[in-house]
Amino acid sequence: MRGRFLLLAAVLFVPTLQAAQGDERVAAPLQLFTPPPAGSYSLPPIQMAPRGRVLDEAGRTHALSEFVTGRITLLSFIYTHCTDPTGCPLAIYTLAQVRDRLAASPVAAEGARMVSLSFDPEYDTPDVMRLFAKTFDTAGRKPAWHFLTTSSLAHLGPLLEGFGQDAAVADANGARRLDHTLRVFLIDRRGRVREIYSSAYLMPEVIVNDILTLAGEGSAR
Repeated sequence: MRGRFLLLAAVLFVPTLQAAQGDERVAAPLQLFTPPPAGSYSLPPIQMAPRGRVLDEAGRTHALSEFVTGRITLLSFIYTHCTDPTGCPLAIYTLAQVRDRLAASPVAAEGARMVSLSFDPEYDTPDVMRLFAKTFDTAGRKPAWHFLTTSSLAHLGPLLEGFGQDAAVADANGARRLDHTLRVFLIDRRGRVREIYSSAYLMPEVIVNDILTLAGEGSAR
């Protein structure tokens, strides 16, 4: 991680925080340090977001580039029936917190977006993603929040590989699940990944400062 996280003395998990959906609980990182002010540091490009095709909540096909360029994007891979409190529920909870915090900065909210992309297209059809999105009251709110899937595992594979996101199907006591490492990607307007957050560093205040830092790059030119 970047040098700013050398200030982090420890990261503990608080399992009592309510998740963004229903009564599920998430294990959210407890922030034990003060992040540097937005714009006081840089976020060098890490990689380009991959190319590929995705489906929106209405089942329409789009190039992924439509959702990772033009605005600052916070993207996470999820699957809707994930029950791991340090996995998808934590990602959803964090994106919801970031969206709420960005509401205090209308310019930043307008210039950002959230994307939750399923890595389980066999279950997470566009209809499932549309119903899942309604839980978070995404219509008309800023930043926009898109819940996407793919038409098949064949279309999903290159996206997982391009982002470096692992995902493997596992069966536990007859219940199908997806084993994965939680990663959330911060992508700039040009489609470049500028930060990758693991569960230990998934802190809304840090992410908001990073978004504001990227937003300031455009105004500084």
